[in-house]
Amino acid sequence: MCPNLSKSKSTIKIASSKPTRKKQLTSFCMCAPHPRRRSYYQIREFQMASSGDELESEDPDDELELELDLDEPAPQPSEDALPERLYDINEADAESRAATLEQLSIKDEDAWWNQVPLTNLDLSSNALSHISPKIENLQSLTVLILHDNALVDLPAEIGKLEKLMRLNVSRNKLSDLPRELYSLPELRHLNISYNEFSELNPDISDLHMLEFLDAGHNSIKSLPGGIGFLVRLTALLLPYNHIKDLPPDLVNMRSLQRLDLMQNDLTCLPEDMGLLRKLQFLYLQHNDILELTDFEGNETLTELHASNNYISNIPIRMCENLPHLKVLDVRDNKITQLPDELCLLRNLNRLDVSNNSIDKLPVSLAALAHLISLQVEGNPIKSIRRDILQCGTSRILRTLQERSVAKSKDEGESDSGAGARLSGGQAGNDTAANYPDRYKLRHTRTLAVNLEEITDVPEEVFQLAQKEGVHVVDFARNQLRTVPNGLQHMQNIVTELVLAHNRIGQVPQFISQFTRITLLNLSNNLLTDLPKEFGVLNTLRELNIANNRFSFLPSGLYDLQGLEILIASDNHINELNVAGLQRMPRLSTLDLRNNDIDFIPPILGTLTNITHLELVGNPFRQPRHQILMKGTESIMSYLRDRVPR
Repeated sequence: MCPNLSKSKSTIKIASSKPTRKKQLTSFCMCAPHPRRRSYYQIREFQMASSGDELESEDPDDELELELDLDEPAPQPSEDALPERLYDINEADAESRAATLEQLSIKDEDAWWNQVPLTNLDLSSNALSHISPKIENLQSLTVLILHDNALVDLPAEIGKLEKLMRLNVSRNKLSDLPRELYSLPELRHLNISYNEFSELNPDISDLHMLEFLDAGHNSIKSLPGGIGFLVRLTALLLPYNHIKDLPPDLVNMRSLQRLDLMQNDLTCLPEDMGLLRKLQFLYLQHNDILELTDFEGNETLTELHASNNYISNIPIRMCENLPHLKVLDVRDNKITQLPDELCLLRNLNRLDVSNNSIDKLPVSLAALAHLISLQVEGNPIKSIRRDILQCGTSRILRTLQERSVAKSKDEGESDSGAGARLSGGQAGNDTAANYPDRYKLRHTRTLAVNLEEITDVPEEVFQLAQKEGVHVVDFARNQLRTVPNGLQHMQNIVTELVLAHNRIGQVPQFISQFTRITLLNLSNNLLTDLPKEFGVLNTLRELNIANNRFSFLPSGLYDLQGLEILIASDNHINELNVAGLQRMPRLSTLDLRNNDIDFIPPILGTLTNITHLELVGNPFRQPRHQILMKGTESIMSYLRDRVPR
């Protein structure tokens, strides 16, 4: 803990309001001056946890304060508002060094040589126009937060902070960064948004460890050649600029997962976008794009936002190449026709084609078993009555399904969509020939039979699928009451299993034998528990058990070491087992909306691996709704503040 300094008025005093215990000052947060007479510069402390991780405390009763008790009114923030002592805070003052050995033996934890250097400095939301070159003295800094100030430049000495990993200088008046900054060897997170940059310095490619770059809301007209050397970058955010072209080497960012180019002046995309094989989110709204690429190679893409452009059609090849796409937003374009091949986007949850020139909806849309939002307003559609269109997604899809069935009967076909039209109760008498044929199974590696009201699946269907190397099985929106036993033939090859929207009341134990499964969707069934053996599914990355009858999270879930996404909304879960969640090191998304949880344990806020948390629609009183609406970061911060010390 920082040594207690007690001097006369107008001198610095650092004290803790709680009983003495070992604390280590690693973070300093300077807020704007207190509206009253005294000026408080809050020092937030960290206490080492047993794991060695640092846990932040924002409890007002458990923080250290740097108090300047002046006879004069507190000065307004300016470039000189920072205490000079800040830049030497890692050095012991004269009084500490002069302490006798006897004094130090009584409070050895207060000895200057036991102090942990400052690693986190937050000077945001002041009116600073200048940062002193003395910043170089803080050699241990890993996080430097300077957003919402009036900075017009940064000192070159920032380049000497060799341990700096995170720098946020957003919402200032910067038009350039010192060249020395681009030599920071550990910088991973750089936010320069809401400034006055007209270009990015080519030296930015020297930040080889950079993983996150936000340069949005500037006046950037082009990207420098060589930016493709940022091969570790996972998020590149460039919204609200004036970029007209993308450099060819952009596609060398093989780790890129999120690319935000909305509100620019782009007219086209690189032809080899497919080289961005890990790309998941692409934002292209409000540009001048004339056509979309085929996206061949972008199989991981889950969201494509391309509204407010000049796109005239949706490429058929694009529909074939994006099997995992969940959101397609192409509203406010020039599209005149939707291809039948849209049904190949079998995972599509949301399709927005509002405000185009579409006059007909293809009946193949009825085959999209996971489509929950279809927006078509603002189109001159004549094939469906206006009153049906106004009833929303379910009514439109039902109409299209009815027309699809009628069309099949008129043409004398037994097949409809992805599989055979099998009536409930009659499926057991059908043969594998009534399901997708060998060619389709071999070509798509997918066994998908949706919206057919089947109650069972013949075993030979799975035997054929196993021979053809099928790894995706989708029987969503049927009338299955049990998981088909024939699935056991595919336990070594299935990677995705979708059984949503059925009437399944129990999951068999053999599900634990699926050694390669990464996605399991059991939503909208009648489940109350999962088998204990469920925890051995080490390859499982995403689990959806929403809209069932769970009153608790099954114990087997907590052994899923590789699980990253857990969706358990719309159940009857009444409590959280945080100790169990702590055993899931990779869990990043936790959706518990619309349950019966009446208390959120504060310790949940210490699970730093969770980056997306949904809690709306539960009866607990704290955190309040306003905090929930601010997002995961605010929720977790609120909970951490209330962890007992």
